Amino acid sequence: MSDYRLNTKCVQGGYRPGNGEPRQIPIIQSTTFKYDTSEDMGKLFDLEASGYFYTRLQNPTNDHVAAKIAELEGGTAAMLTSSGQAANFYALFNICECGSHIVASSSIYGGTFNLIAVTMKKMGIDVTFVSPDADEAELDAAFKENTRAMFGETIANPALTVLDIELFAKVAHKHGVPLIIDNTFPTPVNCRPIEWGADIVTHSTTKYMDGHGAGVGGAIIDSGNFDWMAHKDRFPGLTTPDDSYHGIVYAEKFGKGGAFITKATSQLMRDFGSIQSPQNAFILNLGLESLHVRMPRHIENGQAVAEFLEAQTDKIESVNYPGLKSNKYHERAEKYFGNGGCGVVSFVLKGGRSAAESFMKKLKLAAIETHVADARTCCLNPATSTHRQMTEEQLEAAGIPAGMVRMSCGLEDKEDLIADLKQALN
Repeated sequence: MSDYRLNTKCVQGGYRPGNGEPRQIPIIQSTTFKYDTSEDMGKLFDLEASGYFYTRLQNPTNDHVAAKIAELEGGTAAMLTSSGQAANFYALFNICECGSHIVASSSIYGGTFNLIAVTMKKMGIDVTFVSPDADEAELDAAFKENTRAMFGETIANPALTVLDIELFAKVAHKHGVPLIIDNTFPTPVNCRPIEWGADIVTHSTTKYMDGHGAGVGGAIIDSGNFDWMAHKDRFPGLTTPDDSYHGIVYAEKFGKGGAFITKATSQLMRDFGSIQSPQNAFILNLGLESLHVRMPRHIENGQAVAEFLEAQTDKIESVNYPGLKSNKYHERAEKYFGNGGCGVVSFVLKGGRSAAESFMKKLKLAAIETHVADARTCCLNPATSTHRQMTEEQLEAAGIPAGMVRMSCGLEDKEDLIADLKQALN
């Protein structure tokens, strides 16, 4: 499928049925797979042959969908996980261990921030958070001898900051480590971080890729560009023998294009088991088939809503959307996305928490949910939900004003969305 354009890959990538085979990706709803001899099975356990023996590690349905996502991102290999959180954990833990250090953007999804700052720290992995707006010298200063990865999000959830991918990639490579990018919000339809220097890409497929709030999932894609053997002392898990697989050296046996995903599958998925169910992978593929059609509408609606809200100066204190010319990240968004990048808009109402509560109660079309990136428009006021326990002062310090609302614009008619906002504001 490499010769085809992205729109075609969304529809037909990852799976090409042969004569008389199912037109749709089949759901292989089986935990195990039968073989004729122990020798056949043994070759799989020794990574000497490709195939399937237990769905906790791999499943044909999942692999077809992962292959499509790899094609969309321009990578050489990919794997599905049970959630976006699992994808980010696997991507980092695949090359980090006790005593390692990570440099990460401070403007990332709160769950990922906690994963790196709290949970992985308990595992002996340290982190230095840097501003997404840091210059090259500031980024350089964050690196240590034991740094093994750099991490960021193309568009941060929910801050909507836009990462300078080229700069972060330049600095990461200068220090001999890969740049891992979470590309959930733009999706490969609007941004392919590998083309800007990223080495590993992750997704919460639960969001736009699924697009309908039907199945939780995640994905990891390897660019195949990072030379692990050139930095073999930093990444012994990839460049030295793995005793749990008869001394295989992943970077030697599977090369730059396959080492990272093979290790993540054969080690981490084997030991942690955060597999995506074949049923969820099937649902995900249905979403991917229309991703290229849906994303422009999400962005069109996000832009229209942001422009409307920006004009309501009597009731709206501020609007955050990279597609607005007044936005701090507009120029960067134009470079990397050519547009706003996604359909998520955040705005602050004058009047704080009480104004936000009143506004949310009046919405008729937009649903109050913790979800984002759905076909249906959804809203959230963090101060009265996810960050309910925080005081006004704590909310301000966290950059989440009490009157802030995050709105994920769905696929409805933009005029109806604006009308709903207008009546709620009134």
